[in-house]
Amino acid sequence: MAKSITVYTSNTCAYCGMVKKYLQMKGMDYSEVNIEENPEKQKDLIDLSGQTRVPVTVVTDDSGSQAVTVGYNLNKLASDIA
Repeated sequence: MAKSITVYTSNTCAYCGMVKKYLQMKGMDYSEVNIEENPEKQKDLIDLSGQTRVPVTVVTDDSGSQAVTVGYNLNKLASDIA
């Protein structure tokens, strides 16, 4: 089952870089949405996570079901991408 991964980030977020590095180490492709460079995406971030902090990682499967990981939570993220 193919999964689509989106990572919401900002320019100054150290944990964002750590999440991206983790996904790269796992060989996972992802798209990045930088909310500082795309402030209109802030509403999407809030709708998905209920918060304004990053990183937020959204894993969407083929059925459209989404798993949302807020912050640097590798246990949850590992489960979501498995």
